[in-house]
Amino acid sequence: MNDVNFFIQTLVYLSSAIIMVPIANRLGLGSVLGYLIAGIVIGPFVFGFVGSEGKDLLHFAEFGVVMMLFVIGLELELSLLWRLKFWLLGLGGLQILLTTVSFSFIYFVFSYSFEASIALGLIFSLSSTAIVLQTLKEKGLMKSIAGQASFSVLLFQDMAVIPILALFPLLSSNTEIHSNHSSSVIEHFPNYFKTIIIFISILGIIVSGKYLLSPLFRILAKSGNREIFTGASLLLVIGISLLMGAIGLSAALGTFLAGVVLAGSEFRHELESNVEPFKGLLLGLFFLSVGSSMDVRIMITEPTLVFSNVFGIIFIKASILFALGLLFRFPLDQNIYFCLALSQVGEFAFVLFAYSETLGIFEPKQISSLIASVALSMALTPVLLLIYQKVFYPKLQSDKTDPPNNSQIAKENHPVIICGFGRYGNMLGRFLRVNGVPCTILDYDADRIEMLLKFGFKVHFGDATRIELLEAAGIESASVLVAALDSIEKQKDLIRNVKTHFPNIKIFARAGDREEAYELYELGADYIYRETRETAVTSGGDILRFLGIRANAAEKAKHVFLKHDDETFRELFGLRKDRVSYISLAKQRTAELERLMTVDKKSPKELNQDKWNDLERD
Repeated sequence: MNDVNFFIQTLVYLSSAIIMVPIANRLGLGSVLGYLIAGIVIGPFVFGFVGSEGKDLLHFAEFGVVMMLFVIGLELELSLLWRLKFWLLGLGGLQILLTTVSFSFIYFVFSYSFEASIALGLIFSLSSTAIVLQTLKEKGLMKSIAGQASFSVLLFQDMAVIPILALFPLLSSNTEIHSNHSSSVIEHFPNYFKTIIIFISILGIIVSGKYLLSPLFRILAKSGNREIFTGASLLLVIGISLLMGAIGLSAALGTFLAGVVLAGSEFRHELESNVEPFKGLLLGLFFLSVGSSMDVRIMITEPTLVFSNVFGIIFIKASILFALGLLFRFPLDQNIYFCLALSQVGEFAFVLFAYSETLGIFEPKQISSLIASVALSMALTPVLLLIYQKVFYPKLQSDKTDPPNNSQIAKENHPVIICGFGRYGNMLGRFLRVNGVPCTILDYDADRIEMLLKFGFKVHFGDATRIELLEAAGIESASVLVAALDSIEKQKDLIRNVKTHFPNIKIFARAGDREEAYELYELGADYIYRETRETAVTSGGDILRFLGIRANAAEKAKHVFLKHDDETFRELFGLRKDRVSYISLAKQRTAELERLMTVDKKSPKELNQDKWNDLERD
């Protein structure tokens, strides 16, 4: 019967997640809030499908947070940390310090104990990595100033979780509770001996990760058995977690250190991909458990307390972040987005509240209202960003506040401006350069610009969707603009802005596939080039020649196919929203192309008599 109950509970948790998470993502709220809402719905305060076992499940699901810190450690390459050192230490460090001090002072004034006030300040200084990064990626803003600054602050916050976890036991005024929850095998040893054992354990993790784990994973990789490699990845995380627990330290600390040590290993991506599914599943279960154990009645019984907490959190954090943005000279539009994006409290708050409850730092009633406040602050963030981006951002974007390095761009009367110098823009720029066509190049990747400058390219840093940057680059005297940005959303913004303000310039745009090409064509791009089309057709021509078709016949086949594809693209464009007619016409055009190629195809005998038969194959 217990087995049946277990499967019923599993069915309830999985069903609620499968229903609510896609809905939350569709509404722009993010998967974290989807899990929380699903947990609330199935919890004892709404439908009651699950009961008090949610709290027991929470302790098991916290292992997902341990895995999350392992993955974060894997992503912390020294080169990345060095590149972001200015924002990482300056912006991230100041944000943690100022936010912690501000909230600690406020809650101490409102009759919280000194220890609880410090704990709240530390918890509220953290923001939601999951919500912010997901939103930035969806909007194509990861390489913007707001995106890079947000990433730097979040990275510093993720690293700060480790010392925060270590600090919390010191804030516990109830030593009896703390000792009851301690499972350390060294707690009865003298303090000096404890320190030695802890130091040796941490040093052992670092040395083992550097000199033992890589050779071990290399042996396992040679076996060709992916399951064994996955098992070894889980064994590593679980083993280090048990070791840390045995010496009285946080399991997250050990796995984080192991991740950092292995960040430079050739197995970094394989380890990350192996752990990722388990991490995602356990984190989802963790947030479901938080939602199911959340006392939602407090929002009804004490709405003033909860909502004053929520708006106080958002206002204070946003104000501090905005001031830091001014200090670091962010453009106004980027600064507002930056401060709104990080104004909520993060998912680690749930872990820290659960941990602080076991240490007796807060009373249960306090934790209920605080958890509700954190969840609401997370829920409001996507809404605030959506309102800002739709209503205020377009007005601020036309402001003449220049982003960094705009002033360094002297107007150049070059006929071509290339926006985005990735794989496509790079190849095109090199082709035009060797043919004597001068180009002005705009890109937002600082590392890429640094490398290109070494090769002698004239490249300028900046967001090409900004009108003032295009004006500084000399768009008024240019004839051609190449839209080759990585993000389709940024591509659309660029074409829309150029067509509105500079309608006479011809736009040559890169598209990833036909659907993207339709979107850019609709916005006014004059010429569209799908990245994979010409490459694929060129490969097809080479294959035809390899199979015995003469060079001129293969070239003619390529020409006929591309011409037909261009005509088909224009015909299908008008029907793209009528899928039935679209599919019907696409089938007709494919059949026409097959007949056309069949009529044009020669027999082997005719091929041998072809006047081009003396051409050499490439």
